Amino acid sequence: MKLQIAATDGAHVFTAYGAGFVSVDGVRHERNLLVSPQRLLPGWTLASADKLAIDDFAFLAGLDADVTLLGMPSPLRFPRPELLRPFAEAQKGLEVMEFGAACRTYNVLAGEGRRVVVALLFC
Repeated sequence: MKLQIAATDGAHVFTAYGAGFVSVDGVRHERNLLVSPQRLLPGWTLASADKLAIDDFAFLAGLDADVTLLGMPSPLRFPRPELLRPFAEAQKGLEVMEFGAACRTYNVLAGEGRRVVVALLFC
């Protein structure tokens, strides 16, 4: 699906997504990816959703973001409760959603000037 994007003042935005890929600023990505308005980090983790570790969540919780989204293909696999400890300690929330919802939510929040991060897992 192609997304229509309003002016973003240079912030990274999702321009399309589909089965097994997302496009950020018109560039296609097919591997784990972290996106914030100012940062693009391919390969933020090499882990699959089932192999995520506490260090992965500590990294995400340590980012300067008000909202953190964890996007993955369907069916959703929610993280084990013990992995969420870094978010609880930082008093931050984590939203888990499928790719399309994560891309759309990120674009809306980034367009509002919010400090948002989306971490995508492709497997």
